[in-house]
Amino acid sequence: MRIREFQELIWKTYRHHDEKRGVTKTYEWLVSEVEELGRALSKDDMDNVKEELADVLAWLSSVANLLNIDLEEASIARYGAGCPKCGYIPCRCSYREKP
Repeated sequence: MRIREFQELIWKTYRHHDEKRGVTKTYEWLVSEVEELGRALSKDDMDNVKEELADVLAWLSSVANLLNIDLEEASIARYGAGCPKCGYIPCRCSYREKP
């Protein structure tokens, strides 16, 4: 399944809920799922990590759907030629940790 197909599946499945909830509340759910992913990672619970990664992708798709953004198209536009900062594959940027 391609990203676009997954995004369409999420739209068909959850559109009625997402439209009622709106972008802001749907984004808040996405943030909540990212936090759950963090907790699963800290516990090194790989089964739960897989579930939470799927949830994050689903909620990200819902946010994108409400904004009428094609995630596959946006991802290719941003990362299709490699690192968006240096333009190389693999990235040649200096490594730095984000806080």
